[in-house]
Amino acid sequence: MKRIKVLALGLLLTVSFNCKEAKKTEGPEGTEAKNELSQKFSLVKDSTKVGFTAYKTTEKVAVGGKFTKIDITSTQEGNSALEALNGTKFSIPVSSLFTNDATGVRDPKILEFFFGVMKNTTLITGIFKVSDDKTCAIDITLNGETKSIPLNHKMLGDQWLEFNGVMDLENWNALDAVSSINKACEILHTGADGVSKTWSEVAVNAKVLLKQD
Repeated sequence: MKRIKVLALGLLLTVSFNCKEAKKTEGPEGTEAKNELSQKFSLVKDSTKVGFTAYKTTEKVAVGGKFTKIDITSTQEGNSALEALNGTKFSIPVSSLFTNDATGVRDPKILEFFFGVMKNTTLITGIFKVSDDKTCAIDITLNGETKSIPLNHKMLGDQWLEFNGVMDLENWNALDAVSSINKACEILHTGADGVSKTWSEVAVNAKVLLKQD
């Protein structure tokens, strides 16, 4: 009988110890999972950088530039970086154009002979969209037209996202503006073949910083 009591006591202690261990390990794991779910992503508004690459001559020589001012007019929080960006609205004053031209001639020419011949284009406006399959695009309004630019995206470190796409100005009925800037820069846009050319395709690039709350 004494032996049975000892065995019963040992069994009771074992069960009790295991239950305590289970409660001890379940607590932190549950808390960690809850914290991960409760974390929200949001855009750091003044972090956004927007650049572009235009092309001249038949050889497609790149001319890079950027806009130094981007106004974010609508943002939201999300459970992921892309979810936080979905629906973000922005506007870009074309007067903030900067191509790092040492002569100081190029930027005024682009403003006058390119943007200046378009309709209602003191601002470029847009909205960032994310589809259910996680593909991204921006709807851009330019020259009185709104069209979409599909984007590729990748993470740069833990918090930066980079987006790249190609904008064909023909889709915005802006070929007259392309012809206008080509004429204004005819000599500079003439290659070794003697042909002056300004391409309608423009590569666009954006980088945004996300924070987690």
